[in-house]
Amino acid sequence: MLDAQTIAVVKSTIPLLAATGPKLTAHFYDRMFSHNPELKEIFNMSNQRNGDQREALFNAICAYATNIENLAVLLPAVEKIAQKHTSFQIKPEQYDIVGGHLLATLDELFSPGQEVLDAWGKAYGVLAGVFINREAEIYQDNAAKNGGWEGTRAFRIVAKEPQSQLITSFEFAPADGKPVADYQPGQYLGVWLKPEGFPHQEIRQYSLTRKPDGKSYRIAVKREDQGQVSSWLHNHAQVGDELHLAAPAGDFFMDVNAQTPVTLISAGVGQTPMLAMLDTLAKNAHHAPVNWFHAAEHGDVHAFADEVNVLGAQLPRFDSHVWYRTPSADCRAQSKFDSEGLMDLVALESKINTPDMQFYLCGPVSFMRFAAEQLVTLGVEQSRINYECFGPHKVM
Repeated sequence: MLDAQTIAVVKSTIPLLAATGPKLTAHFYDRMFSHNPELKEIFNMSNQRNGDQREALFNAICAYATNIENLAVLLPAVEKIAQKHTSFQIKPEQYDIVGGHLLATLDELFSPGQEVLDAWGKAYGVLAGVFINREAEIYQDNAAKNGGWEGTRAFRIVAKEPQSQLITSFEFAPADGKPVADYQPGQYLGVWLKPEGFPHQEIRQYSLTRKPDGKSYRIAVKREDQGQVSSWLHNHAQVGDELHLAAPAGDFFMDVNAQTPVTLISAGVGQTPMLAMLDTLAKNAHHAPVNWFHAAEHGDVHAFADEVNVLGAQLPRFDSHVWYRTPSADCRAQSKFDSEGLMDLVALESKINTPDMQFYLCGPVSFMRFAAEQLVTLGVEQSRINYECFGPHKVM
């Protein structure tokens, strides 16, 4: 535990941190990658270039300083980050590197004096210990599962199927032919790649898209215009190629009983974790109402429509509603969607006004905020709204 003086000193730096903004974390990352370039093999350098990771770290530092005397408030964020860290295989010694550069950054930007640096050193040490202990538990749990493993494990691509103009699914089976660990519907895989021509190893997390079967894993990847990894997977990856995977992880997953009504809300590739949830509900013969609400730009980019229909037909109380923002004349003629324009949940109030219904959201942050605001307007408590951000976490 931290003493009162250390807490007071750290909290006294909050105005300075807030005034500096993400410039603080930009200096930190530039310094760290300059002194420890080997960490470029772990960090997503695309998120460095677009600033998302720097913003996320700055927000985390400010949140820690603000709540330093009440770490319980931070535990949900700690769990989310710890789960992500395990897909990067972060180790305890790397926390020492990060801590050293954080303190050096504070010193170089502010020259705050030894008392402040010592206080932040103690505070960082406590937080690092929380992460190290939690990540050790996750690593141990993953290794102990039937079909589990430590570190990364070799897999081969056994199926590659275009699902729309933008989304392709990939199925991986272990190279050793042994079973693979189960996971919670909504969790993701850590995919490790360094093909020829990549300057650094790249690690990405992709949601698993079906109920676990103990034999293989399936993900779906959207082609991004500037996406180095997604472009390689779409353009170059072939059936038979070998890559390495970290064990399934993630704090966003469906956890309901057979009597719990569920609404799955997604846009674009955000439907991927929802597919695993829907598959799980269907194979478990879920008796309570299940809603599938999905938004796509138009029919050419709408993936997995047939699969959703097949799964929905297995549920006794299933309702699907699909919105196309800019449907083509062909889509209109074939009635491939239910509504045109943006997702309107208010119009479907009768389907979602059950008091114990759980809501799961995934898609672009702006879409999730838009959907969540509608749910709150309809009287849904925040505690029943669960969501996942692809990339660095953002607050809804």
